[in-house]
Amino acid sequence: MHWLTELVKDASVVAVGECGLDYHYDFSPRDVQREVFARQLELAAKVSMPVIIHCRESEDDLIELLRRNYARDRRAVVHCFTGTYDFGKALVDEFDLYLGLGGAVTFKKAEALHDAAARLPLHRLVLETDCPYMTPAPHRGKRNEPAYITLTCARLAELRGIGVDEIARATTENARRLFPKLAQG
Repeated sequence: MHWLTELVKDASVVAVGECGLDYHYDFSPRDVQREVFARQLELAAKVSMPVIIHCRESEDDLIELLRRNYARDRRAVVHCFTGTYDFGKALVDEFDLYLGLGGAVTFKKAEALHDAAARLPLHRLVLETDCPYMTPAPHRGKRNEPAYITLTCARLAELRGIGVDEIARATTENARRLFPKLAQG
């Protein structure tokens, strides 16, 4: 992990991550994933950097590891959030995390995510592309592009019943709070 400690010292690095747990593919044994993620959370705390968290089919273990290895005064985002309202609310309420919404919020059958995006606190939402994956409708099946974030923004505005400009302004401000180095540039 020494090599990672050296990498985060680079002035262009704004966060530790993407790191976390992926139980969908299980490319690494789950106990190894949990151990490495805990060490990465500790590194982020040591160097006072936000964390970009990956969570796929691992919600219970994620919460347990955050309880043991994450202080509420830190900054982190669960990127590519596709969870339910209850899971998102738990992450916001207990850990004060941000939630990254991407192209999945435009998918017709993502009803639980639509509900979550409509009701979770706007001051904890950020927009992301997850490029080249998770391409928003109507471009599903193609390579995702940063320009498509406007589609995600528009869908979030529709779900919340507010204007696109308000969503863009709020999520940009949230990203600046989440990643202070971005606000300095």
